[in-house]
Amino acid sequence: MTEREARAPTPLRRGVLLEVAYDGARFHGWAAQPGACSVEETLRGAVLAIDPRASGLRGASRTDAGVHADAQLAAFDTTLDVPARGWVLGANRHLPEDVAVRAARAVPEGFAPRFAARSKRYRYRVLVDPVRDPRWRARAWRVAELDVEAMAREGAAAVGTHDFAGLRAAADERANTVRTLSRVAVEPDADGRVVAVVVEGNAFLHNMVRILVGTMVDVARGRLAAGAVGRAIASRDRRAAGTTAPAHGLALERVEIDLPPDAGERWPP
Repeated sequence: MTEREARAPTPLRRGVLLEVAYDGARFHGWAAQPGACSVEETLRGAVLAIDPRASGLRGASRTDAGVHADAQLAAFDTTLDVPARGWVLGANRHLPEDVAVRAARAVPEGFAPRFAARSKRYRYRVLVDPVRDPRWRARAWRVAELDVEAMAREGAAAVGTHDFAGLRAAADERANTVRTLSRVAVEPDADGRVVAVVVEGNAFLHNMVRILVGTMVDVARGRLAAGAVGRAIASRDRRAAGTTAPAHGLALERVEIDLPPDAGERWPP
C-alpha cells in the first residue's frame, strides 16, 4: 500500500433494501447451499455485478425449496452512491426471468430486515378440481374436492398465541416454539376453482404453514376428524397433524418491517 493509499479516506458504506419476487420452482430455497441453486446466491450475483465490493446480503425469510415469493426483503451494504431506481433496473439486467427486484430503498449500513420484521404473510393456493390443470401445476396444490367451511373452522383454531411444536417439521429443533398468528383466512382466489389460505403471524417454525394447511385440507376432504389442528396444538405432537402441503402452492406475500427513521424513499413509490 502506498502512502497516498494509506491516507485515503475509507469509502462511506451504506445499506440498500430490496423487495424481491421469485418463482421458486427451480430453486433449492432462499438460503445459499453448496452445490445447489438458491435465490440468495442468484441475487448476490446480480448485486456483485454492479458493485463487486458489496457485502452482507441479509434476507428476511428463509423460504424452502419450491416456495415462491411476491415480496421477499433482502438488504446489503455498498460503497456506491447508486439511487434506488438504479439498483432496481441494474440488478434486473443481471437476473434470470424467474427472479426480479421489484423495489429498492436506502437504509443504514448493516440493516437486517429479519430482525426488523413485525409480521409475515403467506398465501397458500389449493386448486379444487378432479382433473389436473397444467396452468396451475407449479402454483397450487390440486385436490379433487374440499369442504371449504370445515377448512375455515380448522384454521380458526390456530389464530392466537400458541405453542406450535405439533405443527413443525421434525428437523426444527428450536427450543422456543411459541408463535402468534394474527390471521388464518380461507378465501376465494382469482380463479373460481382456487381457494387461498392466508396465514399471517409474527414468526414461523420450519414447515409450519405447510403443515397447518395440509391439516386443514385433510379435515376438509375427510381424511382427518374435525378438530385436528386444535389437537395438534394441544398435544404438541406432529403425529396429530396431517399432511405437509406441497411447497409449490406457497408464496411469501408480504413482510411488514419497522423501517429506520433515516430510510430513503422506495422506488418505485
